[in-house]
Amino acid sequence: MAKANNQQIIIILGPPGAGKGTQATLLADKLGLFYFETSKIIEQKVMNAKEGEAEKVGDKEYNLLAEKKRWEEGILCSPPLVAFWVNQKIRKLAERGESIIFAGSPRTLPETKEIMPVMTELYGRENIKVILFKLETEDSIRRNSHRRICQLMRHPVLFNKETENLTMCPLDGSRLIKREKLDNPEVIKVRLKEYKERTFPIVDYLKEQGYRVAEIDASPAPAVVFDNVLKAIK
Repeated sequence: MAKANNQQIIIILGPPGAGKGTQATLLADKLGLFYFETSKIIEQKVMNAKEGEAEKVGDKEYNLLAEKKRWEEGILCSPPLVAFWVNQKIRKLAERGESIIFAGSPRTLPETKEIMPVMTELYGRENIKVILFKLETEDSIRRNSHRRICQLMRHPVLFNKETENLTMCPLDGSRLIKREKLDNPEVIKVRLKEYKERTFPIVDYLKEQGYRVAEIDASPAPAVVFDNVLKAIK
């Protein structure tokens, strides 16, 4: 397949609660990017999984109910399975000539080693930009404990003084709800541990492979972070 002409991929990495989804939504709207939400793909695949249902990747079958249990406990789903789903979607988007923004994906080193070659083949290394959000652990736990998403489109709403009294999504008007399983304090701690041990090592790998990685402080207000992201991807 030929490279997607004049298109780009932006990847936002960072700990839970860093505002990856918020910034991805803003960038998608401003730059006309397709917001690739790996978490939504995983959720769609596993949430309605039936007993005995499996997905075959290569020579191995993955039980979707087992993957659902991992996901609900804050443990990352099996990298080969996630990479398989992601690569399927990337190829379809490249065929349509779409630019893409990822938030929090790829999530593990094995997944990265499967996905990045496909991205590079289709878009070119020079058109792949990586943003790393930095956020203190205490801030991550606080933000996640109070985080809500909208009922209709699952838009994430960061917790701060401006949003703490909101009851409706500012983007689509649907009711704001909490993700009771994923955003309780104990699961958040598991997710942070998963990030530090399995996701953060991706950064060194990407730098070694010649991808440009810009580090940005995610603690300021979303508008400030957004301005810094725009400067970083120029």
